[in-house]
Amino acid sequence: MFWQPTSLQEAVRLLADEGGILVAGGTDVFPALVDRPSPAGLIDLTRCAELKGIAIGADAIRIGAGSRWSEIARASLPRGLAALQAAAREVGSVQIQNSGTIGGNLCNASPAADGVPPLLALDAAIELVGPHGLRRLRVGDFVLGNRRTARAADEILSAVLIPRRLEAGGSAFLKLGARRYMVISIVMVAVTLVPGPDGRIADARVAVGAASAAAQRLGGLEARLIGTDPVGSAPADLVSAADVAGLSPIDDVRASAAYRLDAARELVGRAILQAWEAARA
Repeated sequence: MFWQPTSLQEAVRLLADEGGILVAGGTDVFPALVDRPSPAGLIDLTRCAELKGIAIGADAIRIGAGSRWSEIARASLPRGLAALQAAAREVGSVQIQNSGTIGGNLCNASPAADGVPPLLALDAAIELVGPHGLRRLRVGDFVLGNRRTARAADEILSAVLIPRRLEAGGSAFLKLGARRYMVISIVMVAVTLVPGPDGRIADARVAVGAASAAAQRLGGLEARLIGTDPVGSAPADLVSAADVAGLSPIDDVRASAAYRLDAARELVGRAILQAWEAARA
């Protein structure tokens, strides 16, 4: 069966009554169905207006879960969201950016999902809507591991919320792969830094993806960056081996675990310098 609800309320009802697989861009769902039995049903969310659009509110920026990556990349957003827009421009290929959605990227929960590190670094939350109402979770509490999330079977991810208190800072996103596009990342990092009145870092958020079952923030490094001014530092001097020791990368055909740790350390250092330059501009 194939359903095309025209409202979020109708989609929630269909999911509760009929079950089935939720589809928006389909860039993850359809490849996963190759050589597998056809699902009992598909619920196409593309006609649900509540899942679309980007709105800047008093306290948060709301990005509809059905927003395409290309829409996010082109949107007029505060400079503090530069990391998210940079990630949007590097998801898959141009064709995938025109189809894939931010909500699908989160729900797919790949360890190498480009959208997760910048959302962690921006302290983003998500909204889930189901038969019992709406609930909110921070992204770090939603993405639990490799292909695992906190979404209940009868819930739909409706929006991403980014607090405006970080928009005055600077952010950066960097990723390493065998090529620029259409690549599963070896490692990716996102950093958000907010300057204080003394010209030093007042708030720091650092996240690393593709180096653990789920992207992680580096809390120890964040705490150590507070009160510092990284201008003139070399990337390697900003991040120690201990800062990335909590990551748990794997060995695979793309890179060894040791290489991923070294790459994470270097990329985080570079991203700190880029984010700080943007924050001070």
